[in-house]
Amino acid sequence: MSEGNVKSVIEALLFTSDKPIMLEQFKNVLGNMQTDEVRGVIEELKKEYAALNRGIQVTEIAGGFQMITSPNFAPFIKKFYKQRKVERLSKPAMETLGMIAYKQPVTKQEIESLRNVNADGVVQSLMSKGLVRVVGRRKAPGRPFVYGTTRQFLQYFGLKSLEELPKIENFQAVLPPQEVEQNLTEESDVAKEPARAN
Repeated sequence: MSEGNVKSVIEALLFTSDKPIMLEQFKNVLGNMQTDEVRGVIEELKKEYAALNRGIQVTEIAGGFQMITSPNFAPFIKKFYKQRKVERLSKPAMETLGMIAYKQPVTKQEIESLRNVNADGVVQSLMSKGLVRVVGRRKAPGRPFVYGTTRQFLQYFGLKSLEELPKIENFQAVLPPQEVEQNLTEESDVAKEPARAN
């Protein structure tokens, strides 16, 4: 298969997939290509789209690659879909998800102590959406579950990895000082699986 054909196949796969495609998945389709060769073709494709100021771009998300619309054209897309109803996370869900993302692994009791409300319903809702999962159990009486984020969480927010989360210190300008201090408290020891994406 010629290099041009390989690029076209990768472009077609990216266009048809609604989820990030892993390098191994590309290799399974393309045959004998090495991982670095596949990545090289993807990088060429990314550069071509960027150079031509196209309405779409290829980006690395959640350990794979996905074709997405360019942020430059967000106002037009927003206007086009103005009437479309999109399921958004509620404020309590976003608060809880933020706590889990930054403090993971974290128990429901720790979330409730920070939010001062019962977290059962919100955590279950986040789990049903595939944004949160059980990653282990705390070494404490009752061995409570501890929660962490999933690969779908990364995809939902367009993040390559958890390292791309905004630094908690950056929220000092928008959060009251006591809330920032509360968010920076240390985690206790935990018996858990690695806090990795699902």
